[in-house]
Amino acid sequence: MKNINKILIAFISILAVSCSGDDVESRPVIEAATAPVLLSPKSDFNVVLELANAGGLATTFVWDDAQYEGSTTVVNYSVEIAKAGTSFATPYVAGTTTDKFKNFTVSELNAAALNIGLAPFVEGQIDVRIKSTVGGVGSTPQISNSYTIKVTPYPAWDNWGIIGSATAATTGGDGWGTDANLDYNSATKKYSITMNLAVGEIKFRLDDGWTTNYGDDGNNLSLEAGGANIPIATAGNYTIVVDFIAKTYTITKN
Repeated sequence: MKNINKILIAFISILAVSCSGDDVESRPVIEAATAPVLLSPKSDFNVVLELANAGGLATTFVWDDAQYEGSTTVVNYSVEIAKAGTSFATPYVAGTTTDKFKNFTVSELNAAALNIGLAPFVEGQIDVRIKSTVGGVGSTPQISNSYTIKVTPYPAWDNWGIIGSATAATTGGDGWGTDANLDYNSATKKYSITMNLAVGEIKFRLDDGWTTNYGDDGNNLSLEAGGANIPIATAGNYTIVVDFIAKTYTITKN
């Protein structure tokens, strides 16, 4: 009886291996035939992204579909971007789809631009291409042509600026018309700027408007919403660091 059981187990094992092999051999072989062709946007595309339009359409990437030889299957597309001139050494996948187009809102394209290292408020160049992939034995990705587009992103953090009569030499006019943007440090969560200041006054405001602004009612390095103008008694080059979470700031003469 034991011998019969052993023979039966061996037979079942051989049958399972045989079926598994047949299954692999019967899988469709899908081979690359024609790569996708990126149609738009082309290299004459230039967009300045603005937070106020974050939900609006920035652009639509459109391409001709990729062709594969073998059984019909779903083709997956990835929109890959990289800093211009890097030869897609480390491509960033900005979006995926099974369609032959991909819409990007302002916020989506802005996030992609920042993720590959473009600086806020500075026009940068992005290389764009399409990669197609399918399932199946022998299938390989196909890569489209590429275009280089120009994008000016906005920061993913709040846009704080400094304004006032003391900034006139840098911002022009009487100093109260245009902000000088503060730089954000994501590690410290603080904003800063190094600039020349004249004798006069300054304030900090959000998004180039007066809806949200900070001054210092006691001139004691603490910020109050809508507070008094901060006096600058001596002209010179200063480094200003602001913590809008703790509502504190420092002004250091260099």
